[in-house]
Amino acid sequence: MRNSTQSTTPAVTYKRGQFVLYRDPEMFWTGQSNHTFVCRIDRVCLDNTYDLTPLPNGRPIYYANPDYMRLLPAVDAMRDIDTAPLNTDGAADDMTAAAIAWLTQQHATANQRPELPDQR
Repeated sequence: MRNSTQSTTPAVTYKRGQFVLYRDPEMFWTGQSNHTFVCRIDRVCLDNTYDLTPLPNGRPIYYANPDYMRLLPAVDAMRDIDTAPLNTDGAADDMTAAAIAWLTQQHATANQRPELPDQR
């Protein structure tokens, strides 16, 4: 007889350095608060588990089950920069400080004259 149980988890392979949302299953199923948090993947283990570091700081989580992890794509973190209506008054009010700093740096770099290499 075939096992009819299906996983509701999308098939995702995570990589070292990626950011994920992790839900601690023990804390969740026992009704404790603060059971879901952002982590960075520090190590990919051979048994399809992962070592995580909770952010901004926390005790390492060893052998985390990927069924309780969801990828936090960079595109979501950068959406405010990518979609910012920069040609309207008050556009920067809805942007994070990091987004404004990045845009300022890009603007300064774009407006510099390129230096010519030394002639020999």
